[in-house]
Amino acid sequence: MESLFHFIHDAHSLLIVGCLIIAIIILGKSADILVEAAVSLSKKLSIPTVIVGATILSLGTTTPEVVVSVMAAFRGNPGLAMGNAVGSIICDTGLILGLACVIGPLHVDRKAIEWTAWFQLIAGGLLILVCVPFGNLSSIFSLGGSMPQWAGWVFLALLVAYMVFSIFSAKSSSQESEPEEDEDPTTLILGKLFICLVFVILSSELLIHSATELATRMSIPDSVIAATLVAFGTSLPELITALTALKKKQSELAVGNIIGADILNVLFVAGAAATVTPEGLAAPGHFFYLVFPAMMVILCVFRWATYQSKPVMPKFAGWLLLGLYAFITISSFLVTS
Repeated sequence: MESLFHFIHDAHSLLIVGCLIIAIIILGKSADILVEAAVSLSKKLSIPTVIVGATILSLGTTTPEVVVSVMAAFRGNPGLAMGNAVGSIICDTGLILGLACVIGPLHVDRKAIEWTAWFQLIAGGLLILVCVPFGNLSSIFSLGGSMPQWAGWVFLALLVAYMVFSIFSAKSSSQESEPEEDEDPTTLILGKLFICLVFVILSSELLIHSATELATRMSIPDSVIAATLVAFGTSLPELITALTALKKKQSELAVGNIIGADILNVLFVAGAAATVTPEGLAAPGHFFYLVFPAMMVILCVFRWATYQSKPVMPKFAGWLLLGLYAFITISSFLVTS
């Protein structure tokens, strides 16, 4: 992605502003078509919309995180890969889902998401577990730990099992209902999904590269840019998809996309990055006393919120998630500074 938008670094500031505007326009239109295609696919295959969001759609929207994390691991910065995976979970669930809940109404089909929501929580716990340095627990809060390479391969295997089980279990539970007839064949709908995902991802990258370059020219510190724009940028596809789904009254698609994105951030993002890192993905000491607990608190709050959904998630849960996200972000910045 860097080479594709390398021209941004040497471009005039007015051209960069123009790129920002173009990226926002393309992002919005692509997200519109993406949501429509995802809903059409769920009807065509008789799969609940929330499951389409938790599998096919989330696989596409987490691509930026995968690219960033794997490239960081290749370049000898596995700590960034771990930070991006965990940070994206906190951003997706705290900021994006919290914002969607406040803007709402955010409908939740508790029966459809029951096992995926539990698996979302279990995946977060598994990530922490494989990072714990059991041979030297006394140094866990100072030296931290790491996710070993073998765990990456295990996570990728779990990813395949998750995708297959989600789709087949959804299909088997929907066998009684007939697929809705749609003018477009399934292959065309899948083609629309793929093309729109590409445009969403590319326009998100253009947007974040342009914003980062403008921030640099305004003398904003690199640490602030990394902690805000870069972390936020990799979650931009999920944000735009969630807001577009809300606008089109398809909030279950937004919920499913966030659940799936969280699971894939563990199994796909961290898993893929770990497989290319023989020494493992580093998890610094502050991850164990701040970042990992924060991630689990946010996931537990979301799980609690789904139980309170009858069938709409209460706005209080959204404000709580946003407050937790703000607290965690500020605390992480202060600790790392």
